[in-house]
Amino acid sequence: MSERNKPRFATLWLDGCSGCHMSFLDMDEWLLDLAGQVEVVYSPLVDTKAFPENVDITLIEGGVASHEDIEKLLKIRARTKTLIAFGDCAVTANVPAMRNPFGLEAVMKQVYLDSDAIQPQVPNLIVPQLLDRVVPVHRIVKVDVYIPGCPPSARTIKAVVGELLAGRQPDVMALTRFGA
Repeated sequence: MSERNKPRFATLWLDGCSGCHMSFLDMDEWLLDLAGQVEVVYSPLVDTKAFPENVDITLIEGGVASHEDIEKLLKIRARTKTLIAFGDCAVTANVPAMRNPFGLEAVMKQVYLDSDAIQPQVPNLIVPQLLDRVVPVHRIVKVDVYIPGCPPSARTIKAVVGELLAGRQPDVMALTRFGA
């Protein structure tokens, strides 16, 4: 806990559409209650650049698609007490993994070389190096809680986070199911 005795809270997205974060924002007024209960230390919704130490709860959205994603996850897992795979892309790799059956090379060729681009080329500067296959978060690090859904409902996210903040283990399966 921080010096103010509030749990330290973070969110992160990897490879996905950010729909889970939109659902998170759909908690509306409860976000104000949450802001009073936690210290938000990292999120794409705030301007923090580096993932801090001693985070109590982290919600991670998206599949793992790059070597950069793996580096982030390893750091976040080492610095987070309770890690939540948040949404079907984090839980199963879902839509980002749709490229897996075709192979990375074939997808890159189709997108960057076989297109109507003026100067067709595969990007190799600044862009993170992609993995051969997109995988779910639990294939890289230990996950403590899974919240399925595409995206999970604001009601489900609120219930899970609320239970964790109250010191209880949430019964996620009573709240949702895959694809809901």
